[in-house]
Amino acid sequence: MGLTRKQLEAGLDAIAAKEPAMARALAAVGYPAERIRERGYRTMLRTIVGQQVSVAAAASVWNKLEALLGEAMPPEELLAAEFEALRACGLSRQKQGYARSLCELVSAGEVDFAQLPQDDEEAIAALTRIKGIGRWSAEIYLLFAEGREDIWPAGDLAVQVGLGRLLGLAERPGEKETRELAEPWRPHRGAAAVFIWHYYQNAAL
Repeated sequence: MGLTRKQLEAGLDAIAAKEPAMARALAAVGYPAERIRERGYRTMLRTIVGQQVSVAAAASVWNKLEALLGEAMPPEELLAAEFEALRACGLSRQKQGYARSLCELVSAGEVDFAQLPQDDEEAIAALTRIKGIGRWSAEIYLLFAEGREDIWPAGDLAVQVGLGRLLGLAERPGEKETRELAEPWRPHRGAAAVFIWHYYQNAAL
């Protein structure tokens, strides 16, 4: 599961105690809500389904896959499914390749969602072995499904824009600068990321 409300508040309070900009932003928009996803293979499969399509389109594909494979969607069932059957659900050839990569690694025990490496970088490396899963998708999984407290998706555009706004920067920081700017916030960067998405989406700012 993702970071709990208690973890988010404790992490943000720790950052705000040494970062006036965070303290001001917290006072302005308040604490973010929890963002929690189910831990396991299905969540990563849903990430693949949702890539580059609308939320509504992804939900439609997911519902069709559930009807075809069953709610649990066992990896073996997806691997055994015919190409045309999966395409009828809305999975393109490329996404079928990504989904099959995920299922093959899970079935072979090469990616075990119940026992990912404790080291964040090692866990990211394990997840990015899956075709179609880049660093950002791996970080989002670790933050929202595993609740890892120091995940910092510095390549996320909303994090970059939100961080720039929060710190009063003249320009949006790039990925390298976004990573560097948050170094003092360790080991609470996961809470900072959830807050910055909340801050970025606040219409009053």
